[in-house]
Amino acid sequence: MKRPLAALWRNVTGAWADRNNDCDQGNEDDRAIAEFDKAIALDPNDATAYANRGRAYQIIGEVDRAIADLDKAIALNPRVVLGYTCRGIAYHNKGEYDRAIADYDKGIALDPEDDAGYYARADTYAEKGEYDRAIADYDKAIALYPKDCWAYTKRGAAYEQKGDKEQAIADYRKALEIDPTVQLAKDALKKLGMTP
Repeated sequence: MKRPLAALWRNVTGAWADRNNDCDQGNEDDRAIAEFDKAIALDPNDATAYANRGRAYQIIGEVDRAIADLDKAIALNPRVVLGYTCRGIAYHNKGEYDRAIADYDKGIALDPEDDAGYYARADTYAEKGEYDRAIADYDKAIALYPKDCWAYTKRGAAYEQKGDKEQAIADYRKALEIDPTVQLAKDALKKLGMTP
């Protein structure tokens, strides 16, 4: 399961990002990519436009195109945090977990207040079975953005994998307190014999 798109968008600034946020939220991926194409045509050195187009390619499953755009964004501006976070997610989706973590580390070093980097790195640690590290990163993501129901849900899953049923239940319940529609948290509670 991927993090809701809006969570990554709140870290993006600029008129093109704002304009394309509406496109993306409406699942108009081709339109969003076309708008980023226009932004890049207007300014071929706009690292943020490349990062956002790379993110859009990733959303539609064109991971190699995403990585190419994210590489370009980082080459143009090695301080574009979104480039590292999104490229890390792309590497995660390719199963290249160590490369993903290396990119998250770079993004977090540039902006330690970026909850998306911690969240994404936590997902990768969880995928690798490194649940203590995943929980530590979910903790950081939650501290930075306490209304993220998905971070609570995923941290609950990590606790569940570790056998800490009590903490898992607490996190699933917190996720549902924030957003009562999170089906993953509901299903997890039912699986643990609890009422959502």
